[in-house]
Amino acid sequence: MKWLFWGSVGIITYTYAGYAGWLWLRRRWRYRPVKTSTFTPSLTIVMVVRNEAEGLERKLRNLIELNYPEELRRIIVVSDGSTDGTNDILSLWSKRSEIQVILHPDSQGKAAGLNDAFEAATGEVVVFADARQKIEPNAIRLLAENFADPEVGCASGELMLGEPESGENVQGMGLYWRIEKIVRELESASGSVVGATGALYAVRRSLLVSIPAETVLDDVYIPMNVVRQGARVIFDPRAQAWDVPSLGASREFARKVRTLSGNYQLVQLAPWLLSSSNPLRFEFISHKLLRLAIPFVLTATFVTSVFLKQPIYKIALVLQVGFYAMSLLALGQFSRGPLARISDAAFTFVVLNTAAAVAFANFVTGKKTVWIR
Repeated sequence: MKWLFWGSVGIITYTYAGYAGWLWLRRRWRYRPVKTSTFTPSLTIVMVVRNEAEGLERKLRNLIELNYPEELRRIIVVSDGSTDGTNDILSLWSKRSEIQVILHPDSQGKAAGLNDAFEAATGEVVVFADARQKIEPNAIRLLAENFADPEVGCASGELMLGEPESGENVQGMGLYWRIEKIVRELESASGSVVGATGALYAVRRSLLVSIPAETVLDDVYIPMNVVRQGARVIFDPRAQAWDVPSLGASREFARKVRTLSGNYQLVQLAPWLLSSSNPLRFEFISHKLLRLAIPFVLTATFVTSVFLKQPIYKIALVLQVGFYAMSLLALGQFSRGPLARISDAAFTFVVLNTAAAVAFANFVTGKKTVWIR
């Protein structure tokens, strides 16, 4: 039982700190800077939407106002079976020469929409965007500069949770996201990132592959196939898109379950990710798959510390109970000041690992995870 306890503690420590530490060391001895320079390839911005009438015009205006030569930029929007006013809005905007609209009368899923957009795309680089986030004016130009380096096949921007005027949120999911971005920066600095920021990333069109139907994580599937073809996937924090810190507890939880379920789906759709043909196999397991195991490892740590009698295990038990109690403080909003920040971080940790457990249940029961707004 002691081996189970310490093995579980080791997995938790490696997942949340050890992997980042290893990446930091790797950057020290094998730093690989991107050779950026002024570079403006022709590009196509692609976006798949479903029932986004409320904010679609705002997003389209954001795209056409980006600081990039108009003659080198096209925008393709695929409507995936929208039933609100989305198609009417797109019909009006399609009168602009740089905007092409593809309408799917019935919902076929985001993957099918992206595949249709790939066939219609003509630029050297394809930029991926989502409907909700606001992209900074210079973001696309900054992403494009990375493709001056012939080794770069995919460049990911940075998603900022908050408002441009007030800055990024550092609590709850915002804190988790900042830690995630540190890992991505370290991966990029010495090699390639495992995945990209779905709200804003770009890929050389020559490296694009068809996406299997019902794929949830296109922003991981596509970059991993870029790496498989021998090119780098890099993270550029200069290129930013802004999103709201939270969509509400239920929607945030559903979104996280969907993302984590997508990792299980990826292994089914692309078993080569766990084979030697994946240049980032170690990183993929460390960054994506180990996090799926954490709920079970946490359970093992707690149960073993209950039954082991030595003082160190009793201390470990008290610390665990205290940590979970702190998360309940955030749920009840009883804490203030520094205590509130700690309890909020604890609550986020619990929620994320609960989502991972639900994702596992979906995987075991065969429940499919589909693309949602």
